[in-house]
Amino acid sequence: MKQINQMELTLNARAARASRQALQKRRQRAQWWFAQMRRVVDAAMEWRPAPDARPEQVYLTLTPKRS
Repeated sequence: MKQINQMELTLNARAARASRQALQKRRQRAQWWFAQMRRVVDAAMEWRPAPDARPEQVYLTLTPKRS
């Protein structure tokens, strides 16, 4: 399986020369973030839809027509 690397383009020259340590720190933060998101998804509850409402009897009071 061929590994594909992603190229990052930036206009900041200093950021382009990021040290190996900075890149590793960034990768660790990303791994932490995705681990948190996986925990959230794993802990999510499955919601069941609410049951149908009971039928309701409504009485309409009609006023007599005025002539």
